[in-house]
Amino acid sequence: MTPQPALEGALRADLIAIAYLIASVLFILGLKFLSSPRTARRGNRLAATGMLIAVLATLLDRNIISFQWIAVGLVIGAIAGASMALAVRMTAMPQMVALLNGFGGAASALVATAEFFRLEMHPDLTVTTDVAVSVMLALLIGAITFSGSIVAFGKLQEVITGRAVTFPFQKTFNALLFLAVLASMVYLVISFEHEWVFLVFVGLALLLGVLLVIPIGGADMPVVISLLNSYSGMAGAAAGFVLRNNALIISGALVGASGIILTQIMCRAMNRSLTNVLFGAFGAQAGAAVAGPVGDRTVRSVQPEDVAVMLAFARSVIIVPGYGLAVAQAQHTVRELASLLEKKGVDVKYAIHPVAGRMPGHMNVLLAEADVPYTQLFEMDQINREFERADVALVVGANDVTNPAARSDPSSPLYGMPILNVDQAKNVVVIKRSMAAGFAGIDNPLYYLERTAMLFGDAKKMLNALVTEVPNV
Repeated sequence: MTPQPALEGALRADLIAIAYLIASVLFILGLKFLSSPRTARRGNRLAATGMLIAVLATLLDRNIISFQWIAVGLVIGAIAGASMALAVRMTAMPQMVALLNGFGGAASALVATAEFFRLEMHPDLTVTTDVAVSVMLALLIGAITFSGSIVAFGKLQEVITGRAVTFPFQKTFNALLFLAVLASMVYLVISFEHEWVFLVFVGLALLLGVLLVIPIGGADMPVVISLLNSYSGMAGAAAGFVLRNNALIISGALVGASGIILTQIMCRAMNRSLTNVLFGAFGAQAGAAVAGPVGDRTVRSVQPEDVAVMLAFARSVIIVPGYGLAVAQAQHTVRELASLLEKKGVDVKYAIHPVAGRMPGHMNVLLAEADVPYTQLFEMDQINREFERADVALVVGANDVTNPAARSDPSSPLYGMPILNVDQAKNVVVIKRSMAAGFAGIDNPLYYLERTAMLFGDAKKMLNALVTEVPNV
């Protein structure tokens, strides 16, 4: 007969395997539902439930020595996560995503570090090549993700400059640094000893993460965020191989693959290659300019009362949100304005550009918070054909994604980037604080068109003024 402890062990292993399978299915379903704003909340709940099941299954592992520190970590993590989610403003959501990507990378790197020292302190344990490679990859990708995400956070938070930071022979230096990282990694895989080599490897990997993100300007932040998200997933998958944890491998692979796909979508939305984003040093923040004459061109400044009349008598209005809407936290006000226009029989739609804002899906999240109906949100390919029939295109804080130079000016750095065809609307109203350029630091010819009216001021204040004036028309 099989001894009772062996039966219990086999049953425990089967239960863990089944739980991991259920968690993996929930991860996949959650990711599927996250692909649409209409089902995103359901997908988030499914994925969170899957992670809860995976955590509980992991706690059944016989190799856990003490639950004390695990409980402490769970409590601290839960409090920190809940506090961040409740306290963070929508304008700071990209920064929080960058930090969470960094934390994920750091967690994978710490797991790999712990495994390295455990094996290094027990020479009697056999270190196979696959284990050594998994440890080094988890550490490399995790360290790059952590330091790169911290730099991305600093740029988004404006702790450091959002401009592309470059220096002479930067690409050559980065290439030599990568070769040094690769050489030390190969050495550690072969020998898996010498702590000083390990520490040098960690330091070089962290430095590489900084140097990969520091030359990327503000215009490319959506791509960087999605790429770092992919890195965190790949680091998690590598850590899963280190721990021989199937759920971690699957979830990490899903995050890594979806992050890469999203990165490619972002690149296509800007008509640029990933190589160009990473090494092109494109995107600088320009200083503010004032309204009025610009060279031999002038802009037409209007008051809220004029815009209210234009909107109230329109049959079709397309609202184009941008990062300025997030900065002003005016998503609820724009929703209120849309409701007032709908009561007057105006057809209101929202045009969403894939790279509007500072992270993928930023505008979708922002408008979802204000309970904007999903049926009114239209992606660029869906809405562009509607602009020529729209009476008014209301641009709220969007710059580069509406710049017609991307279509007509081969000398423009934006040339070839798919944009929202705002300039084809019968009338255009742009709400901006000033004539300052967007993240790319490029002037926008849209503002000088005869049918374009500039409503200068804080987005929330101007929208509130429109909310006040529209019912009086």
